[in-house]
Amino acid sequence: MPAIARIGRFHRDARLFLLTTLVSGAALSLYWIDFNLYLTSLGYSTATIGTVATVGSMAGALTAFPASAASDRFGRRNVIAAGMAVAILALVGLLTFSSLPLIAVFAAMWAVGQQSFLVVQAPFLAEHSDPEHRNELFAIQSAIQSVTNVVAAALGGVVATGIASAAGFEPGGPDTYRIILVIMTVLLLVGLGTVARLTDDRPRAPRDTTRARPGMGIVVRDRGLFVRLLLPGFLIAVGAGQVIPFLNVFVQQRFGLDLASLNALFAFTSLGTVVALLAQPSLARRFGQISSVVIVQAASIPFLAVLGFSPILWTVIGAMVVRNSLMNAGNPIFSAFAMERVSAAERATLAATMSVLWQLGWVVGGAWYAILQAVLGFDAGYAVNFLGVIALYSTATILYWTWFRAADRRALEERRLTP
Repeated sequence: MPAIARIGRFHRDARLFLLTTLVSGAALSLYWIDFNLYLTSLGYSTATIGTVATVGSMAGALTAFPASAASDRFGRRNVIAAGMAVAILALVGLLTFSSLPLIAVFAAMWAVGQQSFLVVQAPFLAEHSDPEHRNELFAIQSAIQSVTNVVAAALGGVVATGIASAAGFEPGGPDTYRIILVIMTVLLLVGLGTVARLTDDRPRAPRDTTRARPGMGIVVRDRGLFVRLLLPGFLIAVGAGQVIPFLNVFVQQRFGLDLASLNALFAFTSLGTVVALLAQPSLARRFGQISSVVIVQAASIPFLAVLGFSPILWTVIGAMVVRNSLMNAGNPIFSAFAMERVSAAERATLAATMSVLWQLGWVVGGAWYAILQAVLGFDAGYAVNFLGVIALYSTATILYWTWFRAADRRALEERRLTP
């Protein structure tokens, strides 16, 4: 059965969370696509933009374990709602102030709010899904995020540019991007409304011992397993942090695209991701979860070279579409695989650690990007970054296959023998 056809079989709260993803994901997409361009319009250099991104990543990393522990104590829903509220306050601050220190503070607040939402979503989905539907649920949730990338990128740029033109604002100037910040604020307010409809999942007396955790809420029963589950993702994060947050700046400065064209480009790159994500559960059922992840990640690597080094716009667009589709298609399947490898008490710890390492990877990658831009300049800096991404992605893919192919084959065989 196609992944999308299984939505009716999901739990009520899982379906509501998909709706929350649709609304709030649009705001997250607009921030990812347009925030660095907003800083560029304010006159900040690429090195400074990299520093702001690093500050945000550090703030997000510091938030993960407290958010994870708070979700065990106060409920996943309340942590999600609190994260959205903090993100809304950050957007209001970014709308109001344009000095660099305050921008860094509000960018950090945005990262705190975003992280509080993202860090609990994998445990939430695992706790509101049946094993036979888990791959499809994780895949559809990621596909919805990609759909919002398409809609937000396409409509956000057009709407903001139209309003700016009607108001007499300079095309590509700061006021145009502030319109996008307003749109993001409205979207998150709507998202709070959908979160309010989720079932209250706060632990009730007697205390829920399956979710009670000491200290910062860290529970690790098999450290070796945690290392194997976490290290490849960290390597990918270091690679991604060097390039992905700055792709908008890279494409804009190399090919001179305006705001509407740039948003349309990123919308186009997300279309293929939706198809790949929805097809990935079928690939996992046929070849196994890890094998399906390795297949798509390995296939994406050559397109990174095209993306980084081709001087022709249409080849770069094609490479962005294919790379984005293939690399992202395996993420929800691996998340489902990882949640199944650990106990219920360890899921929030694993999700938080995955998130922390992802943020730390982006800190390292973003800092390296800023150094290369300051020392080598635009072209040479990006060349080194893309070479680093290719090496790190290749290493991570090999580790996935080496460490998990045996367990993957056993699980696949067990599923085939189950009537």
